[in-house]
Amino acid sequence: MSDEPAIDPAAEPAVRELRLVVTADDYDAALHFYRDVLGLTEQAAFSSPGGRVTILDAGRATLELTDPNHAAFIDDVEVGRRVAGHIRVAFQVDDSTATTAKLAAAGAEVIAEPTRTPWNSLNSRLEAPGAPQLTLFAELGEGE
Repeated sequence: MSDEPAIDPAAEPAVRELRLVVTADDYDAALHFYRDVLGLTEQAAFSSPGGRVTILDAGRATLELTDPNHAAFIDDVEVGRRVAGHIRVAFQVDDSTATTAKLAAAGAEVIAEPTRTPWNSLNSRLEAPGAPQLTLFAELGEGE
C-alpha cells in the first residue's frame, strides 16, 4: 500500500499553463524568429519603461523531465554527441525538414539535420536567437 495520496482524475489541475520565459538580448530578432518565422501566435504584448514582453501561444505545453543519462542518449540520437545544456525547448511541427530549413534561413544555426529517432519521429536540433537549443520534431506514422 502506497503512502501517496490518491489522484482524483476529475479534479481540476493545479497548474493551468507552462510558460517558458526567454530573455533575449536582441528582442526584435527573437520576436521575429518565434512569431513571424516559426509561426507562434501573439497572445499579448506589454511594455514598461525601457522594456517589452510578448506572450506567444506555442500550443499545448508539457514538461519533460530527464536524468543526465537519458539526456545524453537523446543528444546522441539527435546530434551524435552531448551538446545541450540543462534546458532544451522542443516544438512539435508537421514537417521538421521544412521548418528546420525555414528557421535556418531566418538565422538559426542548424546543429543537426532531421534524423529519424528510435521513438519514430523526425528530429532536428538548432541554436536559435536568444534561446536555449531547440528540437523540432515531427511524429511519423506507422510504416513511415
